[in-house]
Amino acid sequence: MIPRQAYAPTPHSYVPNSTLSATINLDEEVKLYDSRAERDLQQSLAEIFSIIVTIDELEKAFLKDAIPEADYTETCERSLKQYQSLVADETVAKAFVGLEEFKAQWDLEVPRATERIRVGMPSTALTASSGPAPNASSGGNTSGTLILEATQEFITFLDALKLGMLAKYQLHPLLTDVIQAVNKVTDRDFENRGKIVQWLITLNGMKSTDELSEEQSKELELNINQAYQGFKSTLT
Repeated sequence: MIPRQAYAPTPHSYVPNSTLSATINLDEEVKLYDSRAERDLQQSLAEIFSIIVTIDELEKAFLKDAIPEADYTETCERSLKQYQSLVADETVAKAFVGLEEFKAQWDLEVPRATERIRVGMPSTALTASSGPAPNASSGGNTSGTLILEATQEFITFLDALKLGMLAKYQLHPLLTDVIQAVNKVTDRDFENRGKIVQWLITLNGMKSTDELSEEQSKELELNINQAYQGFKSTLT
């Protein structure tokens, strides 16, 4: 004979609360948020979580050559912009605290995403190969146009510094334009190119409204001028 299954005993001290039971309406929708602002905040944090995981998986796929370079670059740039846009919100930033704190809170192990977010750009935009530089004359008007555009980006950035633009939100997009324009002209490394990359990382680590000191501004101007000269040397 199969013994009957025993159920956990009910504590003798438990007395059903008929008043509480009567107040529970099973047909009533459960509210997850007390206000629209709280709902928006939680949705933003959920989006940040998703973006971080996406970037980490994207980096893994790119390292395994499982995704074309162009697709990687486009997706990574879009994800980084979305991330920066979300954490730039004051309310979100307060709840987010920082990337390391957010990772610890949600037990995230995402080393590749951490590095990519720290840098603020896809690896394809930062790494120069050792291959030969494109020949401007072979490219005709197209190469000439790209060289002109890169030159203008250098000048625009240096002019911004001279005009006293020192905040991250002012300088980071301009310096991003510089490195992207340069990469369209040449995939060769050149003297002081690494200084552009280092300043991009420095600016990316600042808060949106943080400003460079006067000393940092002078150093940045010197470094970008040196990089500009290095860039021009690849064209001769």
